[in-house]
Amino acid sequence: MDKNSANIENVIIIGGGPAGLAAALYTARAGLNPLLFAGSPPGGQLMLTSDVENYPGFESILGPELIDKYRTHVRKFGVKIIDQNITKVLLNKSPFILNTVDKIYKAKVVIIATGAKALWLNLANEQRLRGKGVSACATCDGFFFKNKTVAVVGGGDTAMEEALTLTKFASKVYLIHRREDFRASKIMQERVLNDSKIEVHYNTVITDVLGEQKVEGIKIKTMKQSNNETILSVSGLFLAIGHKPDTEIFKDQIEVDEKGYIITSARIAHEYAKLTDKHEDIKVTLPANKLQKIMSKFNHNYLSATSIPGVFAAGDCVDHLYRQAGTASGMGISSALEAEKWLELNKIS
Repeated sequence: MDKNSANIENVIIIGGGPAGLAAALYTARAGLNPLLFAGSPPGGQLMLTSDVENYPGFESILGPELIDKYRTHVRKFGVKIIDQNITKVLLNKSPFILNTVDKIYKAKVVIIATGAKALWLNLANEQRLRGKGVSACATCDGFFFKNKTVAVVGGGDTAMEEALTLTKFASKVYLIHRREDFRASKIMQERVLNDSKIEVHYNTVITDVLGEQKVEGIKIKTMKQSNNETILSVSGLFLAIGHKPDTEIFKDQIEVDEKGYIITSARIAHEYAKLTDKHEDIKVTLPANKLQKIMSKFNHNYLSATSIPGVFAAGDCVDHLYRQAGTASGMGISSALEAEKWLELNKIS
């Protein structure tokens, strides 16, 4: 198809998780007739989540069931959902051009809500026991491990936070780290090392996850020795070795941080405020020279604005801090309201 022959949509939303679906709901109710690309397979991380007990309004619901309710809801307002991936984007000028494997689309506004994926150890039984004791989110799943023993793997601030969160529920937390020293901030290390519930294993790797129907233990190995595998009896294993945002197709066109998270005006403001705060617990994730270089690219009237006018971003592809379905949904709503306002003020035909 000739690029010039594609119809121009008011809003195209990329991503079928909570952020994208919430953005679709609000833009649809605003009469913008959004087009939602939910991806293949659709639904994001919730499709791989079993029980969800921390999403407001549902005491307990399966992740796929929650996504299905979202999709039913947005379809009620006429949202067209296409379960395909966007393979290429051209964001250098409006209307923006988006490609799938077989078609070209144009949009006045784009909302990016492509999410992020947890990094895994790639162990034989890790994915088989995912949702059965293997998790990448202590905030989501810690409640299920009251008075049990669990393990956390990682050495950064996220791993420290996960371990400390789990001490509120678990009776004991093993913290497994493959190096001699943590890369986490000093204050976070001190909190972990001073917590009597946490036992640290340095220079240690996990070689397998044990259990048939649920996690029953982990096999660990000290890196400085050979043939020394031992078993720790645990009911849960929490991965805290990082996340990878699904932003590869945007990287050369919009501003992202070193990990690939999309930078928005809200992030710019937050990081700028942190630069002026000298408290030792404050950690700047965007250096001053980068902030100064890119600040002028952002429209600071819109919190979810990216460095490209008319392109907004929401959810886990932006949120490097919380990565929760509820926060993603809220960010999706914000991006939709701002997209509506942007279209109204700019009157793009």
